[in-house]
Amino acid sequence: MTHVNDPAVVRRLLTAPGRWAVVGLSSNTTRAAYGVARYLQRNLGQQIVPVHPKAETVHGERGYATLADVPGDLDVVDVFVNATLAGDVVDQAIARGAKAVWLQLDVIDEAAAQRAAEAGLDVVMDTCPAIEGPLLGLG
Repeated sequence: MTHVNDPAVVRRLLTAPGRWAVVGLSSNTTRAAYGVARYLQRNLGQQIVPVHPKAETVHGERGYATLADVPGDLDVVDVFVNATLAGDVVDQAIARGAKAVWLQLDVIDEAAAQRAAEAGLDVVMDTCPAIEGPLLGLG
């Protein structure tokens, strides 16, 4: 079964205030995660939490090495890892009790999307907030 993004879910995730764990976010300014996290934070008012093995502070927010290390609730787990690694991140998001997973552009894992949906999470896959936001007239 092929996942289809629900426009209402995309809009809700981008407009409702939330705490986004951005998996793969480091201080490397050339990586897509860096610019997208800044867009989420500055343009959409989302709270970002960098998740990267280096656990760097990015955009003024403390980083954590793993999703399991992040204290508190997470609304969205934004997945900026290779598609072959995405399933593990989605499983961690489910275990953490996240409300949604957002698999970035070209990060496609149909089985992981299905597991997340079956666990009750909202799922967005193969698109980017910095693309969808402007299309919706946001930020």
